[in-house]
Amino acid sequence: MTTPVQAAAPTGAHLDVNRRHDFELLFDVADGNPNGDPDAGNLPRVDPETMQGLVTDVAIKRKVRNFVAAVQGDGGAAESSRFKIYVESDGRALNAQHRRAYEALDMKSTGTKQKREDIDRAREWMCANFFDVRVFGAVMTTGVNCGQVRGPIQLTFARSIDPIVPLDLSITRVAVTREEDADVSVGQEGETSGKRTEMGRKPIVPYGLYRAHGFYNPHFAAQTGVTAEDLGLFWRALAQMWDLDRSSARGMMACRGLIVFSHESRLGNAPAHQLLERVAIERRAGVTVPRSFRHYEVTVDEANLPDGVTVARLC
Repeated sequence: MTTPVQAAAPTGAHLDVNRRHDFELLFDVADGNPNGDPDAGNLPRVDPETMQGLVTDVAIKRKVRNFVAAVQGDGGAAESSRFKIYVESDGRALNAQHRRAYEALDMKSTGTKQKREDIDRAREWMCANFFDVRVFGAVMTTGVNCGQVRGPIQLTFARSIDPIVPLDLSITRVAVTREEDADVSVGQEGETSGKRTEMGRKPIVPYGLYRAHGFYNPHFAAQTGVTAEDLGLFWRALAQMWDLDRSSARGMMACRGLIVFSHESRLGNAPAHQLLERVAIERRAGVTVPRSFRHYEVTVDEANLPDGVTVARLC
């Protein structure tokens, strides 16, 4: 039996770092650009064959990082913080982040080739101190070598449920950039010259509902030191980061669903794709051009879940 998704009562299953978790993230955009493509003049990303919209995993992770930095107050920059952000927005170069590990451990980061044991110690320090290294992983072998970390949380690209219509709108600004462009001169016959406005472009999607898949691997989490606090902060970020990331360019964006399937087994009690396929998203009857989340119905098939699997709605 398929029933509408209802918010689940708070439980601890989705916070258990020793379980495998597979999750669906749903979000939408109205009159905004959720992820511009620099190869296409910053137009919204699309699959050219289906015209479905795309949002990269990197764009989603950026929002998570920014949320964690904001929640931690100082962005996790303090040396005592476990929630530093490795890939900062307009922040330190990555090699400078690596150097922090060597300085904290009183090891040399330059000169002689780093020893294997020093690299391992630096890698452990990076995992212990940087939230995004701990959960997403990182390749830290550039210059100052801190090794590589395979992150326990992985995300796919988000793809829109229906095809989108990328619009590239012309806009005008009642101001000019250069002073010389604003100078007014009068010709012999009384004509005037000088700019009063400038033209620009604004790419948007009128509406799109996007769906991304995510996976949490407890085996990798044990190697990086992920805690229940980390996992809870990650779930909170996925649900709330849209309110922190407001901009006129992105229009109206919101989390519309965060559905987590938790396994009793560290290896998992069922294949991820079979669980994620239980989340169905359909246009409501009579809707030909969706322009609102109300034009969709989201359901989850909770009947006959595999033994050892529970489901929770966190958004």
